[in-house]
Amino acid sequence: MIDGLSGAVFYKISLFGTPVELIVIWMAAPMLFLTVYFGFINLRSFKLAGRILKGQYRDDNAPGEVTQFQALSTALSGTVGLGNIAGVAIAIAMGGPGAAFWMTVIGFFAMTLKFAECTLGVKYRKHHEDGTVSGGPMYYLGRGLAARGWKKTGVVLAWSYALFAIPSLLQIAQVNQSYSQFSAVTGIDAPWLFGIVLAGLVAVVIVGGISKIASVTVKLVPLMAALYIGAALFIILSNAAQIPDALALIIREAWKPEAGIGAIIGAFVWGMRRAVYSTEAGLGSATIAHAAAKTREPVSEGMVALLEPFIDTVVISSMTALVIVVTGAWQVEGLTDIQMTSWAFNSVIDGFDMVLAVAVVLFAYSTIISWGYYSSKIWAFVFGSSRTSNTLFKVVYVVALIPGGVFTVSQVFDIMDSFFFLMAVPNIIGIYLMAGELKRDIKSYHARLESGEIKRADQMVETPAQ
Repeated sequence: MIDGLSGAVFYKISLFGTPVELIVIWMAAPMLFLTVYFGFINLRSFKLAGRILKGQYRDDNAPGEVTQFQALSTALSGTVGLGNIAGVAIAIAMGGPGAAFWMTVIGFFAMTLKFAECTLGVKYRKHHEDGTVSGGPMYYLGRGLAARGWKKTGVVLAWSYALFAIPSLLQIAQVNQSYSQFSAVTGIDAPWLFGIVLAGLVAVVIVGGISKIASVTVKLVPLMAALYIGAALFIILSNAAQIPDALALIIREAWKPEAGIGAIIGAFVWGMRRAVYSTEAGLGSATIAHAAAKTREPVSEGMVALLEPFIDTVVISSMTALVIVVTGAWQVEGLTDIQMTSWAFNSVIDGFDMVLAVAVVLFAYSTIISWGYYSSKIWAFVFGSSRTSNTLFKVVYVVALIPGGVFTVSQVFDIMDSFFFLMAVPNIIGIYLMAGELKRDIKSYHARLESGEIKRADQMVETPAQ
């Protein structure tokens, strides 16, 4: 069943005489197109995004549930983690060091796609009487296209997205790779017990909703990221003399003309598959978290969101790749998943595999609870938000985590990649249809910033939330 699903989603066409997965082209095209169409907003708005994140334009009376920083932290907790630790290793194992180069390149262009979808997520979110909000592709595809007179198209795309996204509540990849590292360092062979314990810990948090999740992730994510980045920097600096050769190897392996166009495409494909999992750009999932941000300006939240792919893929994934290459871990036979990363760190920092095991479990935990929030919104869209439906979702979500450690690495990522790429199909169609609207919104936002109509936090007069 898994092979059949993967074979259908990753259907191949011939490009320059080489088989290429059509869905990979589908994901790459909007990243390139929107980056050019929006005038490289991922570069031009980088400093402004930082100022927004610092709270210079913060409006505590704006509609929403969490601050823009908390929204970013929640979204990052769904992306920063095993995609950067295990995902990079898997990409290198399957596509060689060159796949890491393509992950970085794709992460750069993914910033624009993330901006587009998160801006729409805030613009077309649904406000409830109790002050909570619901957002995501299910809403901006339906509401956004209806506003343009394409109501039926919007309904089809919104429901297609929701139905494709329902299976994404199976967060087995997080359980699988955290168990792999835990088992390797402790010698404990108990995948079912590990799944039960982790599922129980997740159940405690997802009962609390977005505010509870944000309060947890805003503390966990910076701490874990600092720990991991600090260790990676130490290894990279300890091997500073080897950095030029490592970078040259990564770039050479990404192109390697002597191996032919097929080898280049192979590296690119694996870079794209792991970059999509790492950044989640195009999947629309992060828009659910960003839709909860307290802001009256959708474009401002889109700018905050574009920092995600930069942090999780351009920076953290690239550091992981360098650590793997400079330590020679990618050449060690038999290492095909997170164990490659663990070996790389442990070869320089003795005993770090234990620290990494703790970090990996925490990364997995924060990602799972963030996806619990995402999945709950999708579930509510499809099945309603009654108390019975909400309780049933939580039971299904938690129980589905338990067998994660039993699957093989290839099975886990074939399942998750297939569902993730399916989610991107209706989402990207909708973004294409609303690209012109987004461009006008960007122009309007910058004009109002320059005129002073949009005021800084220290200039605001308190107004009631709308």
